[in-house]
Amino acid sequence: MKAAILVGDGMGDYPLPELGGRTPLEVACTSNMDSVARGGTGGLVRTIPDGMPPGSDVANLSIFGYDPRKYYTGRAPLEAASMGVALGEGEVAFRCNLVCVVEGRMVDYSAGHISTEEARELISLLGEHLGSDRVRFYPGVSYRHLLVAQGKFDGLQTTPPHDIIGELVDRYLPEGEGAEVLWDLMEASEAIFEDADVNRRRRAQGELPVTGIWPWGQGRSPRLPPLEVEGGVISAVDLIRGIGVLTGLRVVPVPGITGYLDTNYEGKASYALEALRESDLVYLHVEAPDEAGHAGSIEDKIRAIEDFDRKVVGPVWEGIKRMGGKLLVLADHRTPIPVRTHTSEPVPFVIWPGDLPLQAFSEKAAEDGLWVEEGHRLMEMLYNPENSPLSTFWGPEVL
Repeated sequence: MKAAILVGDGMGDYPLPELGGRTPLEVACTSNMDSVARGGTGGLVRTIPDGMPPGSDVANLSIFGYDPRKYYTGRAPLEAASMGVALGEGEVAFRCNLVCVVEGRMVDYSAGHISTEEARELISLLGEHLGSDRVRFYPGVSYRHLLVAQGKFDGLQTTPPHDIIGELVDRYLPEGEGAEVLWDLMEASEAIFEDADVNRRRRAQGELPVTGIWPWGQGRSPRLPPLEVEGGVISAVDLIRGIGVLTGLRVVPVPGITGYLDTNYEGKASYALEALRESDLVYLHVEAPDEAGHAGSIEDKIRAIEDFDRKVVGPVWEGIKRMGGKLLVLADHRTPIPVRTHTSEPVPFVIWPGDLPLQAFSEKAAEDGLWVEEGHRLMEMLYNPENSPLSTFWGPEVL
């Protein structure tokens, strides 16, 4: 059976006064998702188990079919897998954001969505000045990079920088075993970046400078039993690609994908359908709605949702219909405009085709549908045991 999973990162939201008490999903023109909902089985799903951090790492592990309570070890190790970085004995991976802090406050968790080319220059400088046999830096995409450190970091507490926009950063510095290692690296990065050529150019062009690094999301390498199906994963985000790699899926490279509003939506859809001609599953992730939520931009979030619907959902759905396959469309978590960060409320989903339709694809419409308490059970619903026994899809450890 052919199946496509389409994830609009952070699409879920709260009713907004600016939209007359409606959410961006309700206001956006989503004719394709609405049609899928009216011909499918939909409702609300909890992708973030109680007590776990409401991040894309936890949420997407759930969607991939893995119980995060059992398999989650941290965000950064998943990104390391995508980048081909193997963690050795005693090594811990950290997400390493390039950030802008002004007068002690977090101004931007992405340093103005710095370009990948500029970011590589800065990460290279860190490697030259701070790299050692115990500390390594790896360049990623835009502001998202990787720090690998040897040492004891058990119980270390870190904070995602997108959670503290406008806050004094001193209140959120790493705490616990190994924190001083990170403090030293963060302080040293400030001095290295101050006179870097990249920042000279950015200041001259009126752009935000990169003032330093912010490590978070640490963890050791997880062990995920592979999905017993051939397929591909498409995303601009190392985190999602990393989960795919660890589950045995092939990363499908798509030119021009950025993880932002200017991403190559059409390319993602086209490459997804091509991947489905060669295999049975494609997991396609779009980051843009989440970025708009973090920025607090209602206009950009509506635009991102509409682009996802028109340029991704529509074409992939048409292709799936020709293949006689199945489609799962959902948000991984909510990134509400008022709070500008991830939250753990359930999100709308729909599996097509189905016989428990929703009136539309939105948070409110989904309240009248099914309730799925454990997000990792969605895979069971997509791969109906009557058509594709779960024992042929998952390894026994997951079951």
